[in-house]
Amino acid sequence: MSDQGRKDLGDKAEDKLTPESQKTLSDKVSEGATDAYDKAAGAVQPEGDKSVTQKLTDSTSTKPGEKGYVEQAQDMAAGAAKYVQDTAT
Repeated sequence: MSDQGRKDLGDKAEDKLTPESQKTLSDKVSEGATDAYDKAAGAVQPEGDKSVTQKLTDSTSTKPGEKGYVEQAQDMAAGAAKYVQDTAT
């Protein structure tokens, strides 16, 4: 179970395990937005206010050298824009 308004480990795992080729543009945009929100919410929420499962989820989603959710969301938005541009032409 996750803290209110936060993505739980199951949702994050599902997002990561679903191949990009099986995701719609809407799925990709939604995932990018919710990931960015969750990352920001995790950063401002004090550790003492997090549930044990949320601490675990946060610790497994951030790895050294990995792009943050904001950067991933920006990359996803750029990819979505390119997809729209490519399909419109």
